[in-house]
Amino acid sequence: MTVRTPDNPRGLRDLPFRVPEVTKSEKARARRIAKALAERYPDAVCALDYTTPHELLIATILSAQSTDVGVNKATPALFAAFPTPQDYADATPAKIEKHIKSIGLYRNKAKAIHSAMTSVVNDFGGQVPQTMDELLTLRGVARKTASVVLGNAFGINDGFVVDTHIERLSKRFGLAPHDASVAMVERYLIALFPRDQWTDLSHRIIYHGRQVCKARGWLCEQDSICQRFCENARGGE
Repeated sequence: MTVRTPDNPRGLRDLPFRVPEVTKSEKARARRIAKALAERYPDAVCALDYTTPHELLIATILSAQSTDVGVNKATPALFAAFPTPQDYADATPAKIEKHIKSIGLYRNKAKAIHSAMTSVVNDFGGQVPQTMDELLTLRGVARKTASVVLGNAFGINDGFVVDTHIERLSKRFGLAPHDASVAMVERYLIALFPRDQWTDLSHRIIYHGRQVCKARGWLCEQDSICQRFCENARGGE
């Protein structure tokens, strides 16, 4: 795969970067992978618990270098103590800290949450913004976090989430080169899969990464999907 030098493919011109050029056969293989994952995990959804866009934003900030299970244990008390973005803005990082001490890097994350919610209140009228560029102005928010919020809270596919599971599986399944950075993995996935699938497919890849395509003790040779597509299984495509 080589990086295209002209404009992005049709339908992707609004992205702030060029995407790799992929062949029809590579797209066809990607469609087969997506179909297999959809059949296996038809009900895959975001693993973070939330009821509002700002709760999802906060949970996603907390999930950096932490497990979703750990975040979901901490957020009920946090969300109850601070029901609205204004409540976070009126608080201090120290007050937020005491609710998230079970989560790694909780001091920095408390500062990020306080700053992000203050910006939501002061700059966006108390509503979580619905564009990538605006979300990226918030402290603690990078493309991954913004893509999670846009895709799950608003149904907007403006990026492809790449967490540790998606990065690992993308490389094992030959969807991205082994030496690709996280940023480049996202670009390959964007090039390979239809835009309306990005959010749902990210959940399905994560499910498969957690259950089968693990970092250690993977079950590739025992799984029908991996037998077809994973380089760690014998005879894959």
